[in-house]
Amino acid sequence: MGNADSKLNFRKAVIRLTTKTQPVETTDDAFWDQFWADTATTIQDVFALVPAAEIRAVREESPSNLATLCYKAVEKLVQAAESGCPSEKERQIVLNCTRLLTRILPYIFEDADWRGFFWSTVPGARQDEGNDDGARPLAESLLLAVSDLLFCPDFTVQSHKRAGPDAEEDMQSIDSCEYIWEAGVGFAQSPPLDYIHDLNRTELLKLLLTCFSDAMYLPPSAENNILNRWVTFFSSTDNRHALPLFTSLLNVVCAYDPVGYGIPYNYLMFSDYREVLVEHAVQILIVTLEHEAGAAADTAQHNLDHLHSLSASAMEDKELVGPDNLFVNYLSRIHREEDFSFILKGLARLMTNPLIQNYLPNSTKKIQFHQELLVLFWKLCDFNKVWTGALSPASPHSYIEGYNSAVLALILS
Repeated sequence: MGNADSKLNFRKAVIRLTTKTQPVETTDDAFWDQFWADTATTIQDVFALVPAAEIRAVREESPSNLATLCYKAVEKLVQAAESGCPSEKERQIVLNCTRLLTRILPYIFEDADWRGFFWSTVPGARQDEGNDDGARPLAESLLLAVSDLLFCPDFTVQSHKRAGPDAEEDMQSIDSCEYIWEAGVGFAQSPPLDYIHDLNRTELLKLLLTCFSDAMYLPPSAENNILNRWVTFFSSTDNRHALPLFTSLLNVVCAYDPVGYGIPYNYLMFSDYREVLVEHAVQILIVTLEHEAGAAADTAQHNLDHLHSLSASAMEDKELVGPDNLFVNYLSRIHREEDFSFILKGLARLMTNPLIQNYLPNSTKKIQFHQELLVLFWKLCDFNKVWTGALSPASPHSYIEGYNSAVLALILS
């Protein structure tokens, strides 16, 4: 009954927003909190209770209210990223704001007059200390907040704090490299599985993919052949979580085993929350790795060719200049045999998944993101020449044996 009341209240709030003819003040928290503070809606609820026609109606008839709704939702995420959302209510607010933005953003992008809205500055907002360039654009605030929340203890990662009243973790001082989601490349510890953390990560990754979809709404023309500003900022040095994010996404994908313990038809009895996370993780990876285009790609490729001509010790030099896209940079630097072994075995396990139907039809889970895996495999070959050399049949590495034939069988099937 409580859930039904929550949906009804959320729907009433949407109706009030669509019928408002006058701008609602940003300070009217009683009105804006209806959308996230007093509701517990799923992503399916948000899509059902916020129709596309009503979003477009607010955009055309009350643009200031739509702008304020987006600003207030981002503001809540920024506040949660700063506080670490220690309470259950704050975590629910984060999820509600995330789902609402995931629903609204495409209708911002589809309108040419609104396309620059998230890249405008917000009156009264201040840039980081020591930076006098003015207020930070709303898009940057959103991307930084989501990146912080992806490494938020007890929300998306396991907390490392000790028991006691003085053991609270400061979000701004957290070293997110200690909170990488899965063991693998560059990280040896395997955190305990928590399906709640997986669900929360998935919600945030959905929002990131929605942000990156900006380019889908641009008409094809020479003027629009520019880099996506959302991806540019997310994969730049401005994002302090770029390395742990890249490593977490890659490790989650390569460590995933859809077969599990190998019990036939086990996927019919248990829900696999990690599969959705893995699918969104590989999608984020290929979007960020696809970002180098045109002259930027030529420059990146030149830097990569120079990078791979150096010794392994030089490749680990932190001062070495690589592509501006940190995701491409990090991918190109992978060179340890144990890392290659982990990636190869992980990709082989996933890419040959359709072939594992030997005795009992449909007895094992069949993944649905083979195309994304093939694109990731191609990007590895494109940006990491050491990887390409390791795939050669003449490679002396024992862990390559059997891999090429499996991948070739899948591609030809």
